[in-house]
Amino acid sequence: MEFAVLGSPPDAPRLRLDWRRFSYAGKFVTGDAGKAVAVADGVLDREGWPPDAREAEADGIIGAVSFSPHRRDPDTAVLRYVTVREDRRGEGIGARLCAFAAERLLDDADRVRIDVNNPYAYEALHKAGFGYTVETAGLAELVLERPCDARAENYAAGLDVYRERDLSDDERSFLDARDGPPAVVDAPAGEGER
Repeated sequence: MEFAVLGSPPDAPRLRLDWRRFSYAGKFVTGDAGKAVAVADGVLDREGWPPDAREAEADGIIGAVSFSPHRRDPDTAVLRYVTVREDRRGEGIGARLCAFAAERLLDDADRVRIDVNNPYAYEALHKAGFGYTVETAGLAELVLERPCDARAENYAAGLDVYRERDLSDDERSFLDARDGPPAVVDAPAGEGER
């Protein structure tokens, strides 16, 4: 698997993802957000890859994350949408991809932020080195940032926020199995902006 940043706004590529295999597929078609991807080996070397979304589907993508500058804070970059192909979920690809994207974004930003709305994303982003700021945004989203000095201290507070919500049995079991923040994954090597 290879990782790459494909572009930054406003000139980011438009990626057409198969909506049956990727959550948030439509969010990657616009050029107003940068994109970082995890792809199968050799995909980045293909002639004309990635194809423009108006021309063809971007095959070979395993995971993607979109990002843009924060609307009110120019020193903050924001991860907007994260998706991993349905058949590869649960392998830690999303956490590694977010760690990769954050490392690249921190070259130009003081911090990277993401708002998460479920305990699975919360855990994955903690693996990517993000930490809960004890703030919320939008419709019940918890704000995570990298770097976060209080990552370990605030981890349980975020889990408690989720425990107060109407959760599925799987989500409740997932939360019950958590015991302290997960180890941070290493950001994979990859290509900077192409």
